[in-house]
Amino acid sequence: MTELLNNREYKKEQLKKLLLRIHEGEDVNKLKDEFRQVLSGISPLEIPIIEQELVKEGISAKDIAKMCDLHVELFREAVKGTDELEEKDLPDGHPLKTLYLENKEVMKDAEMLNLYARTLATTKDERMREEILGVLEEIVSNLRKVGFTHYNREEMLTFPYIERRGLTAIATVLWTKHDEIRFMIKRLAELLRKRDEMSWEEFVERFKEKAGEASFALSDMVFRENNIYYPTLRALLTDGEWKAIRMQEDEIGYYKVNPPAWDPGEDVKPLHPWEINPELSVEELLNLPKEVQQALKGRPLEFDKSQLKREGDIDLGTGFVSLEELKAIFEALPVDVTFIDKDDRVRFFSPGERIFTRTPSVLGRPVQLCHPPKSVHIVNKILKAFKEGRKKEATFWLRLGPKYVYIKYVPLFDKEGNYLGTLEMTMDIEPYRKIEGEKRLLDWRD
Repeated sequence: MTELLNNREYKKEQLKKLLLRIHEGEDVNKLKDEFRQVLSGISPLEIPIIEQELVKEGISAKDIAKMCDLHVELFREAVKGTDELEEKDLPDGHPLKTLYLENKEVMKDAEMLNLYARTLATTKDERMREEILGVLEEIVSNLRKVGFTHYNREEMLTFPYIERRGLTAIATVLWTKHDEIRFMIKRLAELLRKRDEMSWEEFVERFKEKAGEASFALSDMVFRENNIYYPTLRALLTDGEWKAIRMQEDEIGYYKVNPPAWDPGEDVKPLHPWEINPELSVEELLNLPKEVQQALKGRPLEFDKSQLKREGDIDLGTGFVSLEELKAIFEALPVDVTFIDKDDRVRFFSPGERIFTRTPSVLGRPVQLCHPPKSVHIVNKILKAFKEGRKKEATFWLRLGPKYVYIKYVPLFDKEGNYLGTLEMTMDIEPYRKIEGEKRLLDWRD
């Protein structure tokens, strides 16, 4: 039995069985000792592979995320004293270094949240309570930004690279945990806003409990990222991939850090997920951490080999579509579009249902001749203001029977600032004026 327990493959199988037993309803605390024994020789880098297998075996990402709370806690013991792969060897501005630095800020704020929530619960002085509440409001407000910045950059910029290589379960489980944390922080913000709707005793007890849960979840995510996800990224992504990520980071933003510019060199081409070869060569496999190499043995990954750009596709700058797809997109839009070129002639109108009728005979016609004579002088004034750069839009709205029509004209320019023409967008906004409350994606029913 000792030989078996020392066998890495055996331990991984035992861990999978224990996680499945939790999924089937067994008491987690009763299994803790068994977990500790099995985990004693497994590297954190192997967990993503095991999670991948569990997803394939039918366990939902939500269930795995719940089970993760236990094995993250136990991994703290398992990896105690080992050298962590941190940011010290990474250049300033490197996206991975930025993630590590942000996690230090997240950990500080998570600890402060828990500390101040506990202090609030034991404070009797009214003035001191108000001061602590002010600090807590600031901490919670800051922590909400973790989801908009730190987690969002991981989900939008790094997940596509590991998904392309077949490691979809890693991304799915992390995203599930991210959303749980986002909800926890949102709930804390709501508690702070509604504290006058309950007794002080009820508020402080509820807030202390929820703040403790959120603090633990944030700390666990820092541990998971620093010890599992980031080492995986460091082993797999090349300078070209990191360069592409760095080029997009500023658009999403950062959590309490301001990274400098970083470029691995002009000779390094930025590589987006669809441009990489998702298969791992022998050389790449040998460059992976030994724990990952062992975990991958006998378990071939399902690489995403799909090609983004096909023959005949139109490059729109933010994607590639065929001519037929482009026509279908315009037809499906809940807005009708007409384009007038720099010479004021109608060049294009969108197909499908329209508010103002357009027929092919209008193509090539001066836009002034498409309007009643009494309004032509206004059309000319708008176009003149657009061409001279004095106006960026012109908007109008009117009733047409049951429709409430919104019309917007905007000038279009090329990269050098040269006027290309004007776009007219028309939309019936009556149905949207009746919308109240929320209807989220998860509310959809077939």
